[in-house]
Amino acid sequence: MSKRGIRRLKWPADRRGKRRLVQGAMLGCVLALTPATWMHAVADSRLRTTADVPARDVAVVFGAGLWKGRPTPYLAHRLDTAAALYRDGKVKVVLVTGDNSRAEYDEPDAMRGYLRERGVPDGRIVSDYAGFDTWDSCVRAKKIFGVDQAVLVTQGFHIRRAVALCQAAGIDAYGVGVDEPRDSVWYYGGARELVAAGKAALDTALKPDPKFLGREEKGVAEALGR
Repeated sequence: MSKRGIRRLKWPADRRGKRRLVQGAMLGCVLALTPATWMHAVADSRLRTTADVPARDVAVVFGAGLWKGRPTPYLAHRLDTAAALYRDGKVKVVLVTGDNSRAEYDEPDAMRGYLRERGVPDGRIVSDYAGFDTWDSCVRAKKIFGVDQAVLVTQGFHIRRAVALCQAAGIDAYGVGVDEPRDSVWYYGGARELVAAGKAALDTALKPDPKFLGREEKGVAEALGR
């Protein structure tokens, strides 16, 4: 923009112009916060702790990145929570869903290995290699793996979006939010959710197919002995 253009961006001199500017700013804030408000309305009643979450056959753990082939601390904390749910008899199978879009990056296998190290039997772990985002993971859990009810495990700043999207995908979902210290990663995640809420609202309204859908898989049913 030219200097002349910049000089034209002035605060309105008359009262009506100022009022319209303020009203426009307020409307913009309301529109920006509407998706987040919707997520709270849908998900708040479905949030639980590891102690009081209803028992379900399946826990869904969402990917959160790898570092040198191992789960990042945030992903490790999600997996620790899922392992605790399994040990406590709250879930029977853990569905790990993440990114395996290239050969050298395999979230689900890293997640599976981490759970095995913490006592979850390999036969009780099912991998979804095409969970590229939360909506894809929820839709694939329902349509590909036949999950009708689930406990979702992710960080507290993400859990409402996960619950809202899985509910929209047709899964009766409860969410367990993993607590984290309020560090820079946590604040980044919380800020990112404000943007992601808009996409979540669109996904719920439009219900697009995941990037990869494919044929139904029997992994969850077989792990449950059905």
